[in-house]
Amino acid sequence: MITRRTPSLLTLTLLLALVLAPAFVPPASAQHYPADLPALDERYEAAATRAHALIDSMMADQNIPGVQVAVSVAGATAWSEGFGWADVEQRVPVWPYTRMRIGSVSKTITSAALGKLMEAGRLDLDLPVQEYVPYFPEKEKDTITTRLVAGHLAGIRHYRGDEFMSDEHYPTVREGITIFREDTLLFEPGSDYSYSSYGWNLVSAVIEGASGRPYLDYMRSEVLDPLGMQQTVADYTTPIIHHRTAYYAQNEEGQLQNAPYVDNSYKWAGGGYLGTAEDLLIFGQAMMGDRFLTRTTVEELWRPMQTSDGESTGYGIGWSSGEDEQGRPWVGHSGGSVGGTTQFVVFPEQQVVVAIIANMGGVGYGDIHRRIAALFME
Repeated sequence: MITRRTPSLLTLTLLLALVLAPAFVPPASAQHYPADLPALDERYEAAATRAHALIDSMMADQNIPGVQVAVSVAGATAWSEGFGWADVEQRVPVWPYTRMRIGSVSKTITSAALGKLMEAGRLDLDLPVQEYVPYFPEKEKDTITTRLVAGHLAGIRHYRGDEFMSDEHYPTVREGITIFREDTLLFEPGSDYSYSSYGWNLVSAVIEGASGRPYLDYMRSEVLDPLGMQQTVADYTTPIIHHRTAYYAQNEEGQLQNAPYVDNSYKWAGGGYLGTAEDLLIFGQAMMGDRFLTRTTVEELWRPMQTSDGESTGYGIGWSSGEDEQGRPWVGHSGGSVGGTTQFVVFPEQQVVVAIIANMGGVGYGDIHRRIAALFME
């Protein structure tokens, strides 16, 4: 059951006061949903109440304008709620369908496309990337494979300087790769771990080469549409995208301000998607089943890799992994964007998925996503 709480009289009164106030103060409990949505499932009443308080406290402590949070248990949405403002200046509340920047969780979704191509026999993760991307030059240190690139073991660099703030438009994946294609590798492939969003730009080029189709087209037709992730779209800057949030940042004094303009076309697979918490639940639930990808494929995507000296990286193919304080295994990913911060976690054994998205960069979630998951496991 999808549980979207309707605002109480007190909440509506506070909301009206905030709308009339001359200065912005982030509302602690500004959830806004139509009155005809289903009531909260009583099995999750206590968990949702405690999770709600955690989100309220986090927003107040960090001056966060807007947050989406959603939780599923055993394949059904247990709780979904919007907090605060999607647009502070226009007083537009956060809704379940408000589209926010999911950042590097884009890598995790892209991993499903790799899985599809593997199952179709069109992609071998252990072949040199040049088999699929002939325009990417061979490097002097050694062969790099799609597996090494996807696991951040290939030595491809991450952002330098202000590249994260790029406002340049790149019309194709190939043109985006020109940013780093001529750079030397940081180390011998496989010998070390170094996180690289640019590496996932190269992964998207591999998808194009293996599928024979543009990356965004393949993602839409083979991953997003089949899963029903209709709110997840590429973060184009010029088209009208309905329900897109405004983006926020904080200055050095901690004051809220509009985030700088960026164009994420250089890194669709590395961190260029907009999405919703509920769409991420759909994705997490699909990865725990066997109708979209086989269990063998999913386990290969989730399995942490090792460096050449046998040290675990805690990272598979687009998925981080670990255990919570109770020893329960989890997989997932975080996402940091200009004007967006995301946490996405899946507990496969307990069949619990949690997604949290804020419309401000630099949000410190700590372990709140795992704490919320634990509440619903109880």
